[in-house]
Amino acid sequence: MKRVLITGAAGFLGSHLCDRFIHEGYEVIGMDNYITGDKRNLQHLEQHPHFKFIEHDVTNFIAIEGPLDYILHFASPASPIDYLKIPIQTLKVGSLGTHNLLGLAKAKKARILIASTSEVYGDPLVHPQSEDYYGNVNTIGPRGVYDEAKRFQESLTMAYHRFHGLETRIVRIFNTYGPRMRLNDGRVIPAFMGQALRGEDLTVFGDGSQTRSFCYVDDQIEGIYRLLLSNYVYPVNIGNPDEITIKAFAEEIVKLAGTKQKIIYKDLPQNDPLQRQPDITLAKKILDWEPKVDRHEGMKRTFAYFKGLPKEELYKIEHKNFKDHIKQ
Repeated sequence: MKRVLITGAAGFLGSHLCDRFIHEGYEVIGMDNYITGDKRNLQHLEQHPHFKFIEHDVTNFIAIEGPLDYILHFASPASPIDYLKIPIQTLKVGSLGTHNLLGLAKAKKARILIASTSEVYGDPLVHPQSEDYYGNVNTIGPRGVYDEAKRFQESLTMAYHRFHGLETRIVRIFNTYGPRMRLNDGRVIPAFMGQALRGEDLTVFGDGSQTRSFCYVDDQIEGIYRLLLSNYVYPVNIGNPDEITIKAFAEEIVKLAGTKQKIIYKDLPQNDPLQRQPDITLAKKILDWEPKVDRHEGMKRTFAYFKGLPKEELYKIEHKNFKDHIKQ
């Protein structure tokens, strides 16, 4: 039985990856320090004979007993509301954490896939974004802590590949959604759905003309799985190219919820990308992959998940308190 280590295992994508690898017959070791992850995301695997969990911060030395075939590095805050509160931890998990995991992969002779992001493209001047675009990132802006952590992570990964001959894979993840997202994590889908379920007006930042493209989690996991098992070492975009403006998306959510909320507008945050759409030509060619779940179906499933949350969860204002993870 092959063994895989998944960091960020209690997070949104990490927990779905644990499910997929268990389903595929792997022995799965999940690792998380719960800084943004949620224990409930892994409750259903606690008694599974092929699942083991280790509570650990990957920015510290990592020791795993026995062999490892694969490592998937998904430990990182991923929403602006999180990484603006814990900027140094965000930079450390992309740098020190990645360094530790690359060293572990080298010691174990394991293949490692690192989770990068569409944010490496910054506020893009090229549309849609293909893997050969170098990006337009403000290194010293507030979002730079996330963008540059991921860009450094990619550089370090390629250095290990070229210098040590390590088997590496890099996935650039575009906006992904689905069950197990945190309701108040600051990203647009849970924000809109939470507001709709609470009967609040939907908040759009800017004039709503900025665009996003949303990939359902099942499609994202399939793309990541295929990339890990492929022979391609350079970054690959995995996302859904079906682009929509934020204003039109807010109107879709109001319609989905069957409510009568207004849409209100606030100032656009600094360096918020105005366009985001993946060019997935490479994923189609290399992985024979493209998304299967359309936005309307995926949003129905996601809305049903949020609607099923306990009422006290729905009305929580702050879901994460980082005081135990911050050193003053």
